[in-house]
Amino acid sequence: MIGSPGWATLQRVIFPPESGVDTMSLYADAGPAAGIRFRESDESARNPKRAEDKLQLVGSSQREVHFDDLLSRFSLRVRSGEQISLGTYFNAFPASYWRRWTHLREVRLVVETSGHGSITVYKSNARGTIQRVDGRRVDGDSRTEFDLSIKPFGDGGWYWFDLASSRGDLILGEARWEGAPTERPLESATIQITTMNKPDFCLANVRALAEHPEVLEVAREVLIVDQGTVKVADQPGFAEVAASIGPKLRVIDQANLGGSGGFARGMYEAVENGSDYVLLLDDDVVVEPESVLRMMAFSGRCRKPTIVGGHMFDLYSRSTLYSMGETIDSRRFSPSQPHQDMQMRHDFSVSNLRQTPWLHRRVDVDYNGWWMCLIPTSVIRDIGLPLPLFIKWDDSEYGLRARAAGYRTVSLPGAALWHISWIDKDDLVGWQAYFHNRNRLITALLHSPHPKGGSVLRESFQEDVKHLVSLQYFTAQNRLTARADLMSGPSHLHPSLATKLASINKLRDSFPDAQLHEDIDDFPAPSLGAGLSGQTESQMPAKKDMVKWGLTTVARQLLRQPSAASLERPQAYLAHVDNRWFRTAQFDSVVVSNAEGTAASWYKRDPGKLKAMLSQSALQHAALYKNWDALAADYRAALADLVSVETWRRSFGLAEEERRPR
Repeated sequence: MIGSPGWATLQRVIFPPESGVDTMSLYADAGPAAGIRFRESDESARNPKRAEDKLQLVGSSQREVHFDDLLSRFSLRVRSGEQISLGTYFNAFPASYWRRWTHLREVRLVVETSGHGSITVYKSNARGTIQRVDGRRVDGDSRTEFDLSIKPFGDGGWYWFDLASSRGDLILGEARWEGAPTERPLESATIQITTMNKPDFCLANVRALAEHPEVLEVAREVLIVDQGTVKVADQPGFAEVAASIGPKLRVIDQANLGGSGGFARGMYEAVENGSDYVLLLDDDVVVEPESVLRMMAFSGRCRKPTIVGGHMFDLYSRSTLYSMGETIDSRRFSPSQPHQDMQMRHDFSVSNLRQTPWLHRRVDVDYNGWWMCLIPTSVIRDIGLPLPLFIKWDDSEYGLRARAAGYRTVSLPGAALWHISWIDKDDLVGWQAYFHNRNRLITALLHSPHPKGGSVLRESFQEDVKHLVSLQYFTAQNRLTARADLMSGPSHLHPSLATKLASINKLRDSFPDAQLHEDIDDFPAPSLGAGLSGQTESQMPAKKDMVKWGLTTVARQLLRQPSAASLERPQAYLAHVDNRWFRTAQFDSVVVSNAEGTAASWYKRDPGKLKAMLSQSALQHAALYKNWDALAADYRAALADLVSVETWRRSFGLAEEERRPR
């Protein structure tokens, strides 16, 4: 990316590909800046005769940009008499992030146009208040530059510009935001994808990289760590993609060591091959390739080595932002929102950037999900590789460990991909419950600042109770096994990487709730009137009544045997959206669909299992509370070895002679 003399490109203005019509609101908005809080700058007030000022205040309708006005990935037509705003997620400039984390204090906007019209520059502050900054009329072939200070953006705010056409079409040839060149101009990254039996997703993302040679220019390697049985390299079309990328593409086949094992391998290889960064990518995502260049430009200008992450949009609702920042509630040791105004699922097609004040506040985070995360290899050399957790909490633990060592994480707006959201997954139940519970407690043992981990043990026990009264005995058993392994000490982590999932799956036959069937007709039909009156309309107990409700429900489930009829036929079918613990607890027998809608399982109440598991859970949590400090000391003492290159090399099955020369 070549900028003006003495300047370098930080962020290019981009538009969606032909397949991205449902993402248009993330790239461009039609219509003037109406329906928002607007205040002219002092300079505008002193120059009231400037015609371009008034162009920005006419009309109030909001509509989609004409898709056929997108002339290329970087070029756009503004039809006569119309206006288009680039005050959007992918094209506004997140000035407050550059102000907070980099050495830059000035940026330059360069806009190349042909035709007659105007360019108007706006900025916002952390409250979402919008101000007009500058404006120029353009005619014919024009290159217009705006030098802009980012000093006022201490707590939040963006820059952007609008285009208005007055006589005939106005063509945006290209536009970019520029800044001072980095002091480290030849940096490279290993772009690494961890995959497990999702070859179509993985191949599509590698193909997207191949179609953007400017991204490949910053890549030392494009590395696929394939841990599945259905190999990416065997897929139709892989050979053509591999040929287009050339020797930069490498595939490593290794045993299924989980996400942490796959990402650890990518981090290890990036250190070994001399990359400045490793970019970790999930396989089941759709990447916006320009994000790679933006993250590299940002990280290269940070005042100190910084982990830079991308945001996550919903793969099935592509204008919806799902994650803009990840923080940890230190007392509960669970993910939390960085500030109270944030919305977990914000749809830009309903409320764009200019209309949504909370989006203008800078969000500071503890970690970024490893769906897309750029990590300097200097950080890896200092603090090591991930914990061998298989899946879950490896990214958050790494972010907390990096922060403790003085390295911060920034989730950068304008860098993002599309990923399946958590509400479309059952990742808190079933086999994944083992890793969720164990790894959360390990992370708390290592990093909690509160005595006995704050409220994490109390909440862990409460979650056990919820799963048990919900008839989710397979989930509860996995949580019990997780804590038993946890209390055995840190030495179990690496040896269990390649074996634990198989041992969990061996238990499925003992638990009806773990056995999935694709066809709901595989289950007996409920008898008429077998369900409980009003069961799906029941409400969650009020907080003040929670203990009483829990004791009453547990007592009823322990003392009352399920009816014989309920063991032969389910009492009801329950959709996943209705599968809440306070509803499911009312049944003796119920068929429940999974989050993906692909299968269902039969939950059957078993007082014997409830009694045994509840007793074991209580004893485990009492032991954890008693031995918390000693266990925390054991895990902290073992941390350096657990995350070391040499220990991970043994888990990868690598011999010393297999080291790659730099």
